[in-house]
Amino acid sequence: MPNPIGAPVRALVLAGRRAQGEVSPGGTPRHKALEPVDGVPMLERVVEALGATGAIAPIDVCSDDSLLLGATPALARLAGAGALRIVKSGPSPAASVAAYLASDGARAPVLVTAADHALLTPEMVRHFLSAAEATDADTVVALVEASLFRRQFPGARRTFIPLRDDAVSGANLFLFRTPRGAEVARFWVRAESFRKRPWRMVAVFGPRALARFALGRLDLDGALWQASRVIGARIAAVRMPFAEAAIDVDTPADLALANQLLAQRRKAAEC
Repeated sequence: MPNPIGAPVRALVLAGRRAQGEVSPGGTPRHKALEPVDGVPMLERVVEALGATGAIAPIDVCSDDSLLLGATPALARLAGAGALRIVKSGPSPAASVAAYLASDGARAPVLVTAADHALLTPEMVRHFLSAAEATDADTVVALVEASLFRRQFPGARRTFIPLRDDAVSGANLFLFRTPRGAEVARFWVRAESFRKRPWRMVAVFGPRALARFALGRLDLDGALWQASRVIGARIAAVRMPFAEAAIDVDTPADLALANQLLAQRRKAAEC
């Protein structure tokens, strides 16, 4: 499969733990990233999806567990071949990304995703990269609209940011296209604590944006323009046509849904 944007894209997979002793949704004792979903550890699934795009090289895994890449035969084989490397994680996802982008070896573009993005597919990644490259942004984020998600998964719970045109949820895909995109990661460190409280996040961008948000007058384009102005880097969004791109495995309910969807994929592939 040809690379949708030409030159290979470096990838960073976030596989840290949010708290000391964090237990995975299915109870895997060692590391959440190793939680099996339909029989395959999540980290393996994510790495396999990235590698199958034909657009990603190398893949760096950001983790607090230096032995993570030797935890399964598949991961160990890729690490031994030099296709997979470990980098130390920071105190939070945003801090990890900011530190990685500031390191000597991390040259833009860099694709960032998470180890719990168990439903990630090569098609999702290629679609996102192709659409992101069509922008002139420094940083591009993948989003899923609430209307699409709720049509396909009416019983699933997600956190959506309400906007005038449609509420949106993140899809755990970020492309830092240019060196200036690192400004977004640094700002993200400041705003990270507001992830589950959308109005607090919007307030960071000033009272006018907060007022428009509260009145239901802030649309996605306006939000991105305001964010770009405040941060000092151009930000764009890709509306993903894949509802399942918004599903990460944070809770037992997420795990049950991911198991169900991956079992369906597997059975369809066997037919």
